Amino acid sequence: MLGLGTGGAAKSPKQPSFVSYLTPEEIDVKEKEPSAEKVDNVPLLPGEFVLCEANTVLKCTQDEGSQRGVYGRLICTNFRITFLGDEPPDDTIPEFKNKIFGENDITLQCVDQLYGVYDDKKKAILSGQGLKKYPERLIVYCKDFRVFHFCLSYTKQEEVKRIVSGIIHHTQSPKLLKRLFLFSYAAAVPRYKVTSFMEKTLMFETVKDWMAELERTKGNLHYKVLTANEGYKVSERLPQYFVVPMSLPEDTLTDFQGRGVPIWCWSCPNGSALLKMASLPKDVDDVALQHQRTFLDRVEKTLHRPPYEEVRIEDLTASLPSLSEVQVAYCRFKQLFLIENSTDFWDTDLKWFSSLDTSNWMEIIRQCLRKAVEVIEYLETHKINVVLKEDTASDFCCIISSLVQIMMDPYCRTKIGFQSLVQKEWVMGGHCFLDRCNHLRKNENEAPVFLLFLDCVWQLVQQYPLAFEFTETYLTVLSDSINIPIFSTFFFNSPWQKDTHSVVEGRQGKQGESLRFYTVWDWSVQFEPKAISFLNNPLYVEKAKLEKISRKAARTKHQRQLSLPLTQSKTPNKRGFFKDETGPFIKTLLGKRISKLISALDDVPNNGWAFYESWHRKPVDFHGLILPHLEGPDIRIWAQRLLRWIPEAQVLGGGNVATMQKILEVTDELKCLKKKLENNPTLPQYPSKENETDARRKKSVRRSSLYPFAMLHVSSFRPAISTTSWRSWEPEDDIVNREDEFIDLGNI
Repeated sequence: MLGLGTGGAAKSPKQPSFVSYLTPEEIDVKEKEPSAEKVDNVPLLPGEFVLCEANTVLKCTQDEGSQRGVYGRLICTNFRITFLGDEPPDDTIPEFKNKIFGENDITLQCVDQLYGVYDDKKKAILSGQGLKKYPERLIVYCKDFRVFHFCLSYTKQEEVKRIVSGIIHHTQSPKLLKRLFLFSYAAAVPRYKVTSFMEKTLMFETVKDWMAELERTKGNLHYKVLTANEGYKVSERLPQYFVVPMSLPEDTLTDFQGRGVPIWCWSCPNGSALLKMASLPKDVDDVALQHQRTFLDRVEKTLHRPPYEEVRIEDLTASLPSLSEVQVAYCRFKQLFLIENSTDFWDTDLKWFSSLDTSNWMEIIRQCLRKAVEVIEYLETHKINVVLKEDTASDFCCIISSLVQIMMDPYCRTKIGFQSLVQKEWVMGGHCFLDRCNHLRKNENEAPVFLLFLDCVWQLVQQYPLAFEFTETYLTVLSDSINIPIFSTFFFNSPWQKDTHSVVEGRQGKQGESLRFYTVWDWSVQFEPKAISFLNNPLYVEKAKLEKISRKAARTKHQRQLSLPLTQSKTPNKRGFFKDETGPFIKTLLGKRISKLISALDDVPNNGWAFYESWHRKPVDFHGLILPHLEGPDIRIWAQRLLRWIPEAQVLGGGNVATMQKILEVTDELKCLKKKLENNPTLPQYPSKENETDARRKKSVRRSSLYPFAMLHVSSFRPAISTTSWRSWEPEDDIVNREDEFIDLGNI
């Protein structure tokens, strides 16, 4: 059971029972040291510099609200907030370690909320409000659900003012884009070169990448790569290159800067395709409305030929929650996992499930997965094209189109395929990462859309782990990377914004060379090869090429032709998609949300959940279509990401990690034996020393169920019963001293 993070007054400590790990003499010696030497002792990244610091700061442990902890220095740089303990660091190197930041580092973008404790009362600290009194304790809530307590009672008042003011300013105040550490780092490090860890990931920055994706999905038969937006001449929201239907003329883009134009996402093997489209401007006068109608008629006529004859418009703004509703739900949801100490964890246990239900976050996940299943039914069963429509086509369009491809295309469930998918649908699709993640602290249009997508993907991974080449650890690390201002992947609103701001001004105002930003897909920047192995699923088996060849041989040519929606001999409907009368296509695109009022003659018949239920009755093909279970208990909490810093929520030696550890041991042993046979197939094998991988896998450590992020010990061993319940029971002594009751079982 879990607990709620307290939002009210902080609990006062029982007595000043803190344990100092430094004597007063040692503190005096450290205060006399020059500040220059202290700065030199801080490990800094290229382009990173110290802004302010404070000495004699106590980093408190999250144990029953006590003031026990470790003394050290609290430092704020232009990249992170870091705490350097006065005690020497532990020599043991963890198996899963990030090379960029450690367990006591918080990137400035990762700071979610700041709280100050004044006379045992907890108050939120916001930017712009003047502090008449500085807090005795600073509490930092992080976006990755860590909670830090820094006691400032033993720090000089001048240093308290500097460090508190500096942290508030650099984590809560609005800032300019080029003030981000992303630019300082890119200018200071050597020019980035593509490594072997990401050389196969398609970035979709060239025509070659788009052509490769079209050829892979067989979409090059009816779709083409458009270059009309090269140099962003038409639209700053669209990438320089994208795919549209073959018959669509290039001059169609200029009327509404790409709005109202169906943009290709993916082609199904049966010939149907998934497209997306941004809505035309609303609330316009009659003249502009007539212009929109003429434009849509022209788009309709260009598509009035096979295989585009039947298309279904999915208006996502009408069937899915708004961005503000997503933001409100996530704000309620995340408070369940921001735990300050073990007392809060147990005291709020009874209200936890009701609070989870009230947040509505799990229901939004279910709605997104359900909508993806509905789209798949039209693509797979009815074999018709589906156009996802949204105001900007860069939020829920990205979620649904990505989920559909992950469920239908096994390539997108590989590590390289998933990374290429995010690049295509999210980065090149113009998702506003900068605004949605609130990296500039402007608090406008913030909504965790990408985190919602990752949570949906995690639901699929935990339901069908054998179908994915990557693990939940990969998804957790990817969610953490959103707030690392070293990679450009999640720090721009569009490709145009990235290309525009990457140009460095040369001398005398002349244009200099462009910065080459790092991409998050190069995992060697964050992890060593040992740690990268945790991102790969050892149970995933790639589909054999021989099986693919046999399937192609067994498939006759006319089968694919029949799967295409070619209906030349079909009698046209009286009211339909490409008819003289204004159909649902134009009605929907004009912003009139009447999809539910369209006549059944216009709509494709939907068999409800018959498709969903019939699929779940069949054996699962992990290299084919997969559909999620949508019932209540099947939508679960992403425990590894949300609970990894809460010791009370961990199970030592249990959970999925115990099974996975044994599997990894067997896998490593098989690899070792196979290697020996390849080197010496005829010579007898003699026992040899364990290799490094075997030693790492076979450590006799009782790992936590939330490994590799969780600590290896639990600080509180309270029972898994809420304190409000077990405290109301009889005293423990009475229960212990009570004699056993005699029950006659003779008649049973």
